[in-house]
Order: sequence, then C-alpha cells, then structure tokens
Amino acid sequence: MSSLYTEIITDAYRYPRHRGGLPDATHSHEEDNPLCGDQLRVHLRVQEGVVTEAKFEGQGCAISQAAAELILEGIQGQPVSAVREITKDTVLEELGLPSISPARLKCALLCLSALRGALDLNPGNVPQ
Repeated sequence: MSSLYTEIITDAYRYPRHRGGLPDATHSHEEDNPLCGDQLRVHLRVQEGVVTEAKFEGQGCAISQAAAELILEGIQGQPVSAVREITKDTVLEELGLPSISPARLKCALLCLSALRGALDLNPGNVPQ
C-alpha cells in the first residue's frame, strides 16, 4: 500500500466528521463482519429523496471505519437514486485502493452493505 493510500485511510479513520448517532434519522441499518469483528450502523436523514445528513457508529479496523467516513461524506446532498448507484469500485476509489485482498475487501464494503440495507430495508421508517 503506498503512502498516499495510507494517508487517506489514516486521516479518515483518525478524524471522522460523520461519526455519531443521528437521533432524527429516517433510515438506519447495522451490518457486521463476523470474520474480523467489524460492526457498523449507518444513520441517514432523507428529505424529499435527498440524503441531507449521514452518520455512522461502530467499531472496526481502519479500512472499514475510513470507508464509512469517506462514503458518507460523499453522499450528503445527493439524491437517493445516486446513492443507490454506489459500487464496490466507488468505495475502493474513495479509499485510494486500486486492489485489496479478499479479507480486506469485506472490511471496505461493510459501509456499502449497511448503506444499502438502510435504503432498502427501512425506506422512510423510524430508525431500527
């Protein structure tokens, strides 16, 4: 891993701006990775089809937590339709990782799973 990639991940992990609860969230979902113990809950506030605020809670490795920070930063102000189009490649690009081991890929994609779960399993309902 190059120093640039390490710097991106380290900064997002150490100085998250989207960590915390969101008491008035309209969407919320939790995922975990039993292989490594990472756990992540994504909270969203969606108004008129736009993500107006996004937060996360949880614990895990630097990659899972940095991915959550970077992805949630990017979705604020975006329409839900655009958020639904986020892919594995989008996550890896945000992390600055052109390639990653299969075990670390699960860590990197934990946020994407939680985000999709929040949008698909809890559309507009009170947080779980």
